[in-house]
Amino acid sequence: MAGGGFSAASSGGKEFEAKITPIVIISCIMAATGGLMFGYDVGVSGGVTSMPNFLQKFFPTVYDKTQDPKINSNYCKYDNQGLQLFTSSLYLAGLVATFFASYTTRNFGRRPTMLIAGIFFIVGVVLNSAAQDLAMLIIGRILLGCGVGFANQAVPLFLSEIAPTRIRGGLNILFQLNVTIGILFANLVNYGTAKIDGEGWRISLGLAGIPALLLTVGALFVSETPNSLIERDRLEEGKAVLRRIRGTDNIEPEFLELVEASRAAKAVKHPFKNLMKRRNRPQLVIAVALQIFQQFTGINAIMFYAPVLFSTVGFGSDAALYSAVITGAVNVVSTVVSIYSVDKLGRRMLLLEAGIQMFVSQVIIAIILGIKVTDHSENLSKTFAVLVVIMVCTFVSAFAWSWGPLGWLIPSEIFRLETRSAGQSVTVCVNLLFTFAIAQAFLSMLCHFKFGIFLFFSGWVLVMSFFVFFLVPETKNIPIEEMTERVWKQHWFWKRFMDDYEDGEIEMKKPAKNGHSNGFNSVTQL
Repeated sequence: MAGGGFSAASSGGKEFEAKITPIVIISCIMAATGGLMFGYDVGVSGGVTSMPNFLQKFFPTVYDKTQDPKINSNYCKYDNQGLQLFTSSLYLAGLVATFFASYTTRNFGRRPTMLIAGIFFIVGVVLNSAAQDLAMLIIGRILLGCGVGFANQAVPLFLSEIAPTRIRGGLNILFQLNVTIGILFANLVNYGTAKIDGEGWRISLGLAGIPALLLTVGALFVSETPNSLIERDRLEEGKAVLRRIRGTDNIEPEFLELVEASRAAKAVKHPFKNLMKRRNRPQLVIAVALQIFQQFTGINAIMFYAPVLFSTVGFGSDAALYSAVITGAVNVVSTVVSIYSVDKLGRRMLLLEAGIQMFVSQVIIAIILGIKVTDHSENLSKTFAVLVVIMVCTFVSAFAWSWGPLGWLIPSEIFRLETRSAGQSVTVCVNLLFTFAIAQAFLSMLCHFKFGIFLFFSGWVLVMSFFVFFLVPETKNIPIEEMTERVWKQHWFWKRFMDDYEDGEIEMKKPAKNGHSNGFNSVTQL
């Protein structure tokens, strides 16, 4: 990939030279293994909670319900708060850890934060795979959650800061691609370990150690981002790293702009308070809304509980795990589609097309389940079971090339440097809060809503599609520091929030007219 150079056009007419260097590609791949760990955690819990041996050891009441022929309701056999807590505790812990991760990301750098995430992951994996009781199991999940909080804070920031603009979208989606690969890997492992008599679930939980080690080792070898080094007054190191990742000696203009951006950012003593200012309202509203909407597509309900869900609607446990593997594979392939299309078709196009696809597929699933699966019905016929899997795959594919990766990409590229760490922290917190809520509530919602759960989520898909149509601007191929002028001040609604740039409030000097487009935030121009 060396030599894939391009010139990054800027608003001032000058151009910053930047090559797509091997170190950029390798660093981004290593950093994105944080997504692999996150994805494995998401995928493994659903498969393990559908394994009889696991249920018998930790959740005997649920196991008894699944074995009791007198319980007719297909939808309520897995409704158990403890079982849901096993899945959701990870996300609640991640939510709390994010606050600490924001501090370490800002004061110590992106790289140490990823290293801390890896260590949390490794300890959590050891506890989970060796668990003897529910308390040990939950503590392990909580430590994994701490890893998720640190990884989700640092990795998207690292990727967007080190990537050249023209491939920023694609490289950032590497994180999401690794999430989907992790889910698929977990589904494949679960499919195999479910056939092992005894404690196959320990293997499922223990193999999470592989991505945990990859992330930890990767964090030891990647370079810190120039933004972070300059932000912490390590200017010469920052310049050296910038020269290395850009593959050129002509980095002085870009370096000076980063220094100026960092100086201005340091003038902001309270980034969270500054984040609440009127001129930051568009970025904050969009980042928060995308996280809420991402969870209310219903994707995590399907990904956490795919085997349980398929068992619930009448698939045997073996078929349920097999179906989960299929949806996991579709997830990976569709995320690859996003990597190739996000910087060509744009963010809005992918979100709007996927909205239609997700809405239709969920309505069809609800109709099939509403007609064919009742409290007293037998399993779905093969034809309808296959149709449900196809519709779930249709839904998953749409999510995987839109709301999945873009829910992280768009927030990572819209905040200015002065509010960037705080903005990413809020983004991750909101995501984990609503992930926790859905994980904790889904099996109970499934029990009470029955097939209507899919109508509930499809209604939200409709709402979020209107939100995107009217309020989410296109950020494709726009350097981060030019977004104020080219995006927010041009938008029919958000431009009204840009008027306080003239009020002298934390007035920032514009950098020399030589803008850059290599994924670094400039303070004055977003």
